[in-house]
Amino acid sequence: MPTVATRHERSHLAFGEIFSFAYETFMSNKVRFALTALGMVIGTASLILVTTIGLTGKQYLLNQIQSIGSNWIYAEYESGGGRITETGNDTLTIQDMEAVQREVIGIAAASPVLPLNERVTVGNGKERDLQIMGVYPQYEQVRNLIILSGRFFDAQDSQAHNKVGVVTPKLAIDLYGSEDGALGKTLKLSGLPFTIIGIFRERVDTFGQSEVTDNTMLIPYTVIRYFQETPSVKQIFFSAADASLVVPITAEVQRVIQSRHRPESVYSVRNLTQLVTVADKTASAMTMVLLAVSLVVLLVSGIGIMNIMLATVSARIREIGIRKAMGATNREIRYQFLAEAILISLIGGVLGIIIGLAIPFSVRFFTDYRLPISGLSAFIAIGVSSLVGVLFGTVPAIRASQLDPVESLRYE
Repeated sequence: MPTVATRHERSHLAFGEIFSFAYETFMSNKVRFALTALGMVIGTASLILVTTIGLTGKQYLLNQIQSIGSNWIYAEYESGGGRITETGNDTLTIQDMEAVQREVIGIAAASPVLPLNERVTVGNGKERDLQIMGVYPQYEQVRNLIILSGRFFDAQDSQAHNKVGVVTPKLAIDLYGSEDGALGKTLKLSGLPFTIIGIFRERVDTFGQSEVTDNTMLIPYTVIRYFQETPSVKQIFFSAADASLVVPITAEVQRVIQSRHRPESVYSVRNLTQLVTVADKTASAMTMVLLAVSLVVLLVSGIGIMNIMLATVSARIREIGIRKAMGATNREIRYQFLAEAILISLIGGVLGIIIGLAIPFSVRFFTDYRLPISGLSAFIAIGVSSLVGVLFGTVPAIRASQLDPVESLRYE
């Protein structure tokens, strides 16, 4: 029992001496070891920053898509359904929308969309091409629109067939010189006067890739029927009560609509779930590529540590011989140089983590945007830096431990 205790005490003391001596060696060669650790600082900091950039990019993409309407489901007629005896197509109708609302659980709101192109003349005599869209008041909720000024038409306007509408900021400026100047103005569509009661925009810029363009004016669907011969719609928009219901509701909407039309008719029912998945995969792929670059930097840093430690072994051959002559074992010599390599990599790793975390935190003080920070990346970084120290410090440590003590003492 005393023998075991003595051995344990000696081992504990040896390890303490090893790390103490490694620290003294580091302090006596500050510049050389600091430059070696610099690569580890850069590599570790870049690993954390790359993770932060990847998370930020993913969050930005998902926020953009969700701002368009993450619960958004839209249906439209594609082709088929026409018969030899009929000239019309088997298009969607308001009755289709109402049937979906009755039969599918989880629909929060719905609106038809009926576009109409119109050419209008404004007060200065200039003509403008407009895209008029007839929608329900719920369209504002389904499409997550922002009302910049005025108001959106409501159910009362729709029921009373009020000739009112809302326009985009660009259209308001083109027609009347300013957004506020457009409010209350009357615009004639096919001879009927419509009053502009609000200015709206999409929550995020879709760069013309949605049904809303810069020259769009929204009016109640009940009023646009005056310009329509048949009671059909181009698209029907739905909003799910919860994001988790989007996929099953999409399938149910497809089933209900298809059951109400001819078998040969083709209807497209889509949502943004696939777009969210693609964005998530794209952001993850970008993060992996950047992480690979960071790991290359860490690899180069590890090679630098190995080179400096090999040079240190060559410069300290006589010292190694003296230590062996005084009773140091091969294991202790090996641990000595391995501890120095690990110390360099850990110092560089800790400094890199501090810098990598400080930059995202500092952004919060200067802007309102909060960058997502991964605590896991810090643990991975310190683990990787330790691993680099062990891997690239092993070769120099083994070389140092295998030196012959007699030859080492003769070395000049």
